[in-house]
Amino acid sequence: MTDGPTPSPLAALAERARNALGDKIIDHVFAFDELTLLVEREAIVDVATFLHDHEAFISITSVCGADYPDREQRFDVVYQLLSPRQNLRVRLKVRTDEETPVASITGIYPGADWFERETYDLFGILFTGHPDLRRLLTDYGFDGYPLRKDFPTTGYVQVRYDEERKRVVYEPVKLVQEFRQFDYLSPWEGTDYVLPGDEKAKN
Repeated sequence: MTDGPTPSPLAALAERARNALGDKIIDHVFAFDELTLLVEREAIVDVATFLHDHEAFISITSVCGADYPDREQRFDVVYQLLSPRQNLRVRLKVRTDEETPVASITGIYPGADWFERETYDLFGILFTGHPDLRRLLTDYGFDGYPLRKDFPTTGYVQVRYDEERKRVVYEPVKLVQEFRQFDYLSPWEGTDYVLPGDEKAKN
């Protein structure tokens, strides 16, 4: 009997996780020497607990969102975990929609607190069991979620200081000039059309 090739540390981790957690892990993917575990939404706390307690992934470096509006479950919640002892990183992904919350993992990783608040603030993803789920980066009363793909590029309101009232006021966005459309053609090669004022330069 000959020994096969020794599995990489990440491949061995994926095998241990799938053996221990079963159907709680939907799939695992290797890309660019990184391991991503796609996790059942209801199982995120169990998976995070396993990695923390049994695999020494004691540090969380980020939680963020990704928006895919064409999907029924349009959001990915993405967690980046680090094991200093093993010198390994692993990424967890959970899918959800606009209304279904994801369980907070702040009970396992207290450092996830502000990360989850930021994800809520910018994507509108809800986290149950979070100790203080408030907006973090936008202002009080902010309308909408700026990192959703369907959020308008100009926003809904603008903020300015009103000299007469001596305070900051919110008002509907007013574009001070016609909204420009850019074609992103290279200025070195020139445009396919004549810009206003450049008529003579083309002769």
